[in-house]
Amino acid sequence: MPEISRFYGIIIRMHAQDHPPPHFHADYGGQMAQIDIHTAEILEGSLPRRALRLVQDWTEVHRQELLENFTGLQLDTPRYRKIEPLS
Repeated sequence: MPEISRFYGIIIRMHAQDHPPPHFHADYGGQMAQIDIHTAEILEGSLPRRALRLVQDWTEVHRQELLENFTGLQLDTPRYRKIEPLS
């Protein structure tokens, strides 16, 4: 699973040829969640409130890049780009 970004101990990853809706996986302190790219809400799993807020803020800033990565990872030859961390 490619790592897309990392900030404040949060690791953001996406699977190649993953299922809809467009989403990514966030891992923090052993907790994991699938985050909907369009809404920035948790689809599955859980994160501590502060980590979730950071992920949601980051998603708002990088939504278009996340959607492009999700689309690129659906291709027969998956492709993606790293995304700048939250600063």
